[in-house]
Amino acid sequence: MHVSPGILHAMLGLERQVHKAGLDSKLLDLVRMRASQINGCAYCLDMHSKDARAHGETEQRLYGLEAWRETPYYSARERAALEWTEVLTLVSETHAPDEVYERVRAQFSEDELAHLTLAIVSINGWNRLNIAARTVPGDYVPGRLATSHAASGSHA
Repeated sequence: MHVSPGILHAMLGLERQVHKAGLDSKLLDLVRMRASQINGCAYCLDMHSKDARAHGETEQRLYGLEAWRETPYYSARERAALEWTEVLTLVSETHAPDEVYERVRAQFSEDELAHLTLAIVSINGWNRLNIAARTVPGDYVPGRLATSHAASGSHA
């Protein structure tokens, strides 16, 4: 990110567009956590678990996220978003089946679905960038990224 700041600005542009949709921050935190679990991105897991807790997410739901299908504490909308996250994160294996698309479509408007999809695209990009850059987890402070970019005239 320090080598080419344009990369950070491009990725933050995706985040700004996702933010415009007004999707629930707790739902987006779950999506970001689930994709990061699948991709094994330690930095993003650290960041988004802290953000999720700052947004009021419970430890129980965070700990159970990898086994969301077997737990009773996610809504139908969250389940659809998590399933969509999994099939898009693993698209080379799943090819995003029509039946999954129909389940997610039943829970989200067309605009929400487009923005949810963009959020999934974005977190998968962040995962790959952080893994490639060998970004070390542990020092993230919730809200720090949003605060620093708000000060510079952008909003993540």
